[in-house]
Amino acid sequence: MKLTKGQMLTVSFMLFSLFFGAGNLIFPPFLGQNAAQNTVPALIGFLITAVILPVLGVIVVAQSDGLDKLGARVNSKFAIVFTMLIYLSIGPGLGIPRAASVPFEMAVAPYLPEGASFRVFMLIYSLVFFIIAAWLALNPSKLVNRIGHYLTPSLLTLIVFLFISFLVKGTMGVAPAQPDYQSAAFLKGFCEGYQTMDTIAALNFGLVISITLQSLGIKEKKGIIGHTVVAGIAAGTILTSVYVMLTFMGMQSSGIYPIQENGAWTLRQIVYQLFGEFGAIILAAIFTLACLTTCVGLINSISQYFSTLFKGISYNKFVLGITVFSFAVCNQGLTTILSISVPVLNAIYPVSIMLIVLGLCDNFIRGNRFIYPFTILGTAVISVIYAIDGVGISLGFISKICRSLPLYDLGFGWVIVTLAMLVISFVLNAAIGKKQNA
Repeated sequence: MKLTKGQMLTVSFMLFSLFFGAGNLIFPPFLGQNAAQNTVPALIGFLITAVILPVLGVIVVAQSDGLDKLGARVNSKFAIVFTMLIYLSIGPGLGIPRAASVPFEMAVAPYLPEGASFRVFMLIYSLVFFIIAAWLALNPSKLVNRIGHYLTPSLLTLIVFLFISFLVKGTMGVAPAQPDYQSAAFLKGFCEGYQTMDTIAALNFGLVISITLQSLGIKEKKGIIGHTVVAGIAAGTILTSVYVMLTFMGMQSSGIYPIQENGAWTLRQIVYQLFGEFGAIILAAIFTLACLTTCVGLINSISQYFSTLFKGISYNKFVLGITVFSFAVCNQGLTTILSISVPVLNAIYPVSIMLIVLGLCDNFIRGNRFIYPFTILGTAVISVIYAIDGVGISLGFISKICRSLPLYDLGFGWVIVTLAMLVISFVLNAAIGKKQNA
């Protein structure tokens, strides 16, 4: 069985919207503003980590029948711990509350009346936001239609409208690239792609797409994987197009507006210059739609996983529980959420990348029983040490040794260790194989 073109487009829209949250709006214009005349190589690097890796992640999870089964190739206990850590961190612990607080603080709070209570308005906004998110997630069979038919087209229409308006009447000017983008724009863009967090999210959304395809009548694994690949390519193409538009606006604004701490400020300036006070409504709608679809996807995938793991608790109860918990965390404020998220993401992101890479190569490395545990262990140890180091906690001589690793200061110290463990796994596997055959 094959889906129609219309069904395939709807699934692709859904996958795009699951990926495209607040960070995906903020970082591309910020990249363009900083890279300026070096935007092209920076954008290419960004697209590798913000589009290609996430799409491959969705495909790998679909091939593996879930993140837990992919993780089991390392170790059964690792599979449970890592899967739960991924779902909790990208979900109610960090990801979902952040996705709800970012659109308010970036696109609503700056336009509140003078003297208005930030906490009261945040409470009202987040309450409405999570009620809608829960309503959408409580009917997973209708999720693809609600997101693919309505929310995503609305979001894309607003972004395209903004881009065309900028081309027609926007004030443009390109400034010299910032120092970090003058000599290594590609590598800097590559690193900035991590900030979207989509590679981690992909490990969640692979299950969502698989379940969605099954609900549409695709039952065989081969068909699910094939349709996932098509949806991934289509969603990646849409993501790339949106990133190009947002990055172009940032680049062309680099000579007009001063550099700020993130791209939300740049977007606000562009929208205000184009539409005045009315632009606040457009920007708030873009941010809210982008974050709402991501939240719904996260709530759905996490509830599906935990309702399978804990069979005594229904999917609907998990949806409501995750929503209420996320609502409470959200109202602690964006600064608090981000202070927790950075070290957690530094610890688990490299492990997620390596699981995807190994999953893609599984047919070629299946004979090496050491490759998964060795490489993942090496990656995890250095990543956790780097995360601990990042919050100012020293582990003495261990931290000193790690700081001497190539690219450690940039967060890539795990790469050389992972390569070393990769080589060791092949040497050990070959040695044991020869001994057994002797």
